[in-house]
Amino acid sequence: MIRSQAAMTTTAQSTAPAGGATGRVVTAALLGLAIGAFFYSDLGHYLTLDAVKDNRDRLLAFTGANFPSAAGIFILTYCLVTGLSLPGAAILTLAGGFVFGGLLGTVFVNIGATSGATLAFLAARYLLRDSVERRFGSTLGPIQQGFSNNAFSYLMTLRLIPLFPFFLVNMVSGLTRVSVGTYVAATAIGIIPGSFVYAYAGRQLGTINSLKEIASPNVLLAFSLLGLLALVPIVYKKFANNPA
Repeated sequence: MIRSQAAMTTTAQSTAPAGGATGRVVTAALLGLAIGAFFYSDLGHYLTLDAVKDNRDRLLAFTGANFPSAAGIFILTYCLVTGLSLPGAAILTLAGGFVFGGLLGTVFVNIGATSGATLAFLAARYLLRDSVERRFGSTLGPIQQGFSNNAFSYLMTLRLIPLFPFFLVNMVSGLTRVSVGTYVAATAIGIIPGSFVYAYAGRQLGTINSLKEIASPNVLLAFSLLGLLALVPIVYKKFANNPA
């Protein structure tokens, strides 16, 4: 009986990694197919400023007649675009502000973006973190520890400063040991300023000809200063623990 149990345990241990590897391959393949279908079908054509401006009357009419459905479709679309790291999030934020208003648009954008970012975070963690830690564990150990100790402030800074691509922060964060709860909270709070700026600008959609008109140097500077403020707790903690 003991031998039988030991054999079963050995068998389970030997098959578990294989099953995990198969799951990762299947997940990666499904993600690749979804991204490939997006570009093959040229769906990105609908996520452009010109496309939104050309269809603004239809968007307003549909939203007015089917508000709950429009809100659900918008949030789901934003979640998929963000979760699959597809282009078009900024255009969706403008569209959300245009059809739902600055405040409500910001809320819907936040729900969709945070949900999608969490999916991308979990996918990166599931697909890549174990292999990265096995290969670079000794090198990444101190970095992982430092990031985990101040994860919320670091993530807030990365979310607030627009120099760091949204999708890249999602994937890199998945390779760290930050908890899901901390990641979700920092993302949901950190993207509020940028989401509101774009959603509010969406109310003047007809006068916008380029996204550069929204992301002016003054706006980028303001976001950068907010991001640096998020680092204040880390600096204070460092000096408090190491007084001169």
